[in-house]
Amino acid sequence: MATRRRTDGTRPVAADGAPDAVGEDATGEDATGGEATGGEATGREATGGDGSAPPVSVLRPVRAGNGFEETLEQVLQLLRLGLVPPGDRLPAERELAQHLGVSRVTLREVLKVLQDQGMVESRRGRYGGTFVLPRAAAADGSDELRRRVAAVDVEDTLRFREVLETGAAGLCADGLAVEGEGRLRAALEATQGARLEDYRRQDTLLHLTLAELSGSTSLAAGYASVRATLNELLDCIPLLVRNLEHSQQQHAAVVEAVLDRDAEAAREMMREHCAGTAALLRGFLA
Repeated sequence: MATRRRTDGTRPVAADGAPDAVGEDATGEDATGGEATGGEATGREATGGDGSAPPVSVLRPVRAGNGFEETLEQVLQLLRLGLVPPGDRLPAERELAQHLGVSRVTLREVLKVLQDQGMVESRRGRYGGTFVLPRAAAADGSDELRRRVAAVDVEDTLRFREVLETGAAGLCADGLAVEGEGRLRAALEATQGARLEDYRRQDTLLHLTLAELSGSTSLAAGYASVRATLNELLDCIPLLVRNLEHSQQQHAAVVEAVLDRDAEAAREMMREHCAGTAALLRGFLA
């Protein structure tokens, strides 16, 4: 997670919900039981079944700041590409975590999300591990998601959103009027106290508030338009508690930077926040 300066010259760290350094899992065990096998598994194990290189070779180290979201994006890509066929076991947690550069705690949170979505299952015992399930006919909104994706340029939307958001955050920090401070704090508090089913609406209102307080009506109008498109996509993917907690930490860091009148830090934190959302969407869009 990026750090930033306070007005007194110090640079507090915006906290992350879980450590992302390899080796910070205190248990030393594989929650699925797969590590205890010494690499044994039934059928083909994470090689594509034909002796080809393990699919972890396509993974890249996750950048600091959005460990959960980017890990989810990459493991979803592994599944969507079919590099681990249905019925086969994913690489061991230790191996995956090392390739991605995240803690096994973070990796397990990602695997739990995939299990909840019916994409993988955990098996215990000597031949245990995390196994890929066949893709069922989607009743979870993924068909609707594909329809919506076909109607928009997703990458263009994400890039335009980042430009507007980082610009708004910087402008707010440079020129926020005193009367805007209370409004911004109230918008942040509303997201912190929101029920799960109301979170996305409050999240949207916080970002719209930043855009409006930027002082540019054109920027605010442009952001409202791109946010409507973004919400069309976000509404088709699950609300993930870990992601929402992480987003809240980033929201608080952005607002603190704006209130400290630190434009550089506000832009930096908002850019990181946008990258997390983009990683989540790319993972589910693959």
